[in-house]
Amino acid sequence: MPLPDDGTQIFETHRPRLVRLAYRMLGSVAEAEDVVQDAWLRWQQADRTAVDTPSAFLSRIVTRLCLDVMKSARSRRETYVGSWLPEPMIEEPDEMDQDDLTLTLMLALERLSPLERAAFLLHDVFGVPLDEVAVTVEREPAAVRQLAARARKHVQEQRPRFPVARDEGSRIAEAFFTASRSGDTNALRAILAQNVVIRSDGGGKVHAFINPILGLERVLRAYQGLSRKLGSRPSRDLFRPMQINGLPGYVSFERDNVFQTTAFAIEDGKITEIYITRNPDKLRRVAEALNVSGPPETRH
Repeated sequence: MPLPDDGTQIFETHRPRLVRLAYRMLGSVAEAEDVVQDAWLRWQQADRTAVDTPSAFLSRIVTRLCLDVMKSARSRRETYVGSWLPEPMIEEPDEMDQDDLTLTLMLALERLSPLERAAFLLHDVFGVPLDEVAVTVEREPAAVRQLAARARKHVQEQRPRFPVARDEGSRIAEAFFTASRSGDTNALRAILAQNVVIRSDGGGKVHAFINPILGLERVLRAYQGLSRKLGSRPSRDLFRPMQINGLPGYVSFERDNVFQTTAFAIEDGKITEIYITRNPDKLRRVAEALNVSGPPETRH
């Protein structure tokens, strides 16, 4: 087998960072990997002797490809069935998120313009100098500074005041799993905030809450209804607490035999946001990483 040339080695050194950048831009691992593969093809065709800084060159390619993808992605999301959530990325308890962008903050980025999102991610998250960001998005540095500042303000508004400790997050996640399975509304009431919101992504492939459920009483009624409907129906034996996109949560098979991830935003010991991903297209990598036998269920 031939040894990789210098160009291949350079690209592979940067590949993990490029995938992280593309994933943060797009919210999809599959799309991120496709973008990075396209960047690889362009890197192969480039005159690399004229490239002074490969990291900047490659980040520029990936960002511009992502901006192109985002144009079509936004139109697809307008017809998406139910809530759209980023594809979940799981972490074992001893792993740390590398850039502190939780699922909550990624959803905040979704409300930005593509250029605001690119400016914030490149400059604030990936440490690209402002002048280089300006070249990448083809705007004047002053305009890019404004883009990044608007994005930064929006994201900071969504950051928790006091990040939850991992042990506490795991405890609350397990308490929620137990109470939601048993329909114990008193136990749920003890760990849910008054303004709690459920966002559930089934993508039209499996049963999920189509619209966000807002407020404690409505959330309690939703889980009471699920408990009455599903009762004590057995499920495949899987419950594993872990960090999901930087938030405490777990993966499980639910009583309708659907594989899902559940993640929580927590403030002052209470759950304020519940993010449930059930779309099997978004869970294949999670299932593979956990060695779950067979693909996630897709029953209607």
